Amino acid sequence: MPKLLSKLVKPWYPSTAIGLEKGTASLVDLDRGRGNVCNLRRAATIELPPSLIRPSFDESNISNSSELAAALSELAISAGLQRQKRWSVTLPEATTRAQILTLESRAGSQSELEEMLAWKIDRGFGVPTNELSLSREELPKDAQGRARYFVVATRVDVLAEYEAVFTLLGWRAGLILPRHLGEAQWLKGNGFKGDTLLVSSYGEGFTAVVFRNQLPLILRSIRCEPQEREDELYRLLMFYRDRRATDGAETGRLLSGLLVTGDGFSRARVAEIVNETLGGDVRPLEPDDLGLRLPSHELSFDTIAAPAGLAMLSL
Repeated sequence: MPKLLSKLVKPWYPSTAIGLEKGTASLVDLDRGRGNVCNLRRAATIELPPSLIRPSFDESNISNSSELAAALSELAISAGLQRQKRWSVTLPEATTRAQILTLESRAGSQSELEEMLAWKIDRGFGVPTNELSLSREELPKDAQGRARYFVVATRVDVLAEYEAVFTLLGWRAGLILPRHLGEAQWLKGNGFKGDTLLVSSYGEGFTAVVFRNQLPLILRSIRCEPQEREDELYRLLMFYRDRRATDGAETGRLLSGLLVTGDGFSRARVAEIVNETLGGDVRPLEPDDLGLRLPSHELSFDTIAAPAGLAMLSL
């Protein structure tokens, strides 16, 4: 079964990736151009019936596997990639869950560490570990010296639904990530130093991740009404500001990068909230800032940011 998260040290990833969302699927094929710029060799999107993929952590996601397989086959043909068998995949944000877990005490052995993490995961995700497909990455210790882990989870039976679709197509999905981690590769892969912020919105809310030196520092997945989003973002930024002071970070240091994806926020408004809360004059990153050359203005970066982020790992 493909892992939901990789430490990104494998020597090879495919240059092709698929992004799945409620109501749409996108496909990209990326290569490296001159001056370290990423070019889209091929890209295509297709609209899906709203009920075909119903993103959920707790419930079945795909109403008709054969119909989704047929749609993805049509999508690959439209991009001239019908012979491609190896893919990376981003799943809808609501399908997976991710948390940063902190251990209050030090484990005396590896078995004790596994027990402590299993207990944290049970409480954090509300699901027994034997029902989850899990992957974790150890993070630097916090200011108090406590161990921290970045954990991504999806239900085994939900992941199996997506795998069944790929099996029908004869495809191999070697890397499967939630949407925000696909998008985060644009911040991780461009060498930003210090702190960066990703704000990724979707129908039911948004996910915000603060990265410090390209590793997750703060992660919040917030389900809320559209009119509540700005207040929730403000609360997150206040927490981050307080956390930065507690960690002893340089008081004058600002975010070195801000990436806003999805249509739940105005990019300009997010930048305004960030600058009002943290000070400074940060602006949202555009594809050109990230080294991605889009072939036309008709192709939306929001649509392909997540799968293109995974495809970038091949370069």
